[in-house]
Amino acid sequence: MTEAANPVQSRDSNSPQESRPWSRMACALLFIITGIWHFVQPRPFIAIVPAMLPFPAAIVYVTGAWEILGGIGLLTRRYRKWAAIALVALLVAVFPANINMAVNHITLGLPEPVLWLRLPLQFVLIFWVLAASRDTGGSQ
Repeated sequence: MTEAANPVQSRDSNSPQESRPWSRMACALLFIITGIWHFVQPRPFIAIVPAMLPFPAAIVYVTGAWEILGGIGLLTRRYRKWAAIALVALLVAVFPANINMAVNHITLGLPEPVLWLRLPLQFVLIFWVLAASRDTGGSQ
């Protein structure tokens, strides 16, 4: 049955097609705000960059810009797929920093168990980005 044939179903707020724009917006805002935070408060991000990597501050600023651009890209139909690919690549690229944080007990004020819970959260974020990038045919 098409949406036009069943207008009640198309207005159902539990419908994935109805909720996806809100989920996409939330996902995009998460990345945009986190990216901005890389510039506002870079020290915590610099602290978790693995010691073997050169220029940790530059890495933090580049990943912050990457997050901002990726978040904005998720909000535009034209760049949504590319933004998702870039954000998934970013999530994979920064995973060693999350491992470094947990293994080396860089708590930054977080409870120790949270450091380990962040690791599987990375996979949840990857799934969320991919889900947010799916086009629903709406205006966004």
